[in-house]
Amino acid sequence: MKVIMLGAPGAGKGTQAKKIAAKYEIPHISTGDIFRANIKEGTELGKKAKEYMDQGLLVPDELVVDLVVDRVKQDDCKNGYVLDGFPRTIPQAEALDKALASFGDKMDYAIDVEVPDENIVNRMGGRRACVGCGATYHLVYAAPKVENVCDTCGKELILRDDDKPETVQKRLNVYHEQTQPLIDYYKNSGILKEVDGTVDIDDVFQEIVKILGE
Repeated sequence: MKVIMLGAPGAGKGTQAKKIAAKYEIPHISTGDIFRANIKEGTELGKKAKEYMDQGLLVPDELVVDLVVDRVKQDDCKNGYVLDGFPRTIPQAEALDKALASFGDKMDYAIDVEVPDENIVNRMGGRRACVGCGATYHLVYAAPKVENVCDTCGKELILRDDDKPETVQKRLNVYHEQTQPLIDYYKNSGILKEVDGTVDIDDVFQEIVKILGE
């Protein structure tokens, strides 16, 4: 079972990817994790990626696809995997399909966790992070015991810059421009499934399980 998770930043796709990985005992693969692992191990691909990252540049699509394909060829992926945060653009999706086809493989599902922008802005605007230990909270879903004070270390909680409404809206605009077309791409491939991401996390997961099977 090979699954791609789609959805805007803050839609909860990472949470659902972890739940899928746990239930079906398949790896949860995020490009960030792949980059870190390859850089840490000093692989050739890792060295190349690091050169770009050190200069503050985006890692080129071909290199990202090479890293992902290298990862999904590993033994723990033989029963499937969940891709989270990749592909982000049509060229990446096309390159991934081509690379998988070269060894007789293909994706089975692309699951889009749908959440309106307004909900995401509100959801992320409610997040708070501890200046001391980095613990995260949410004013509605996971509030601290004492307002603006970390339960763990007692330091102040702040709204991070990347969770401010104007920043979130910018990220959403980029998402709609670059990543939204992927939804049509996978719809045309016949593997797109959409779930309502506005409901409770466990209810979203139940919908996903109905799609993937018990």
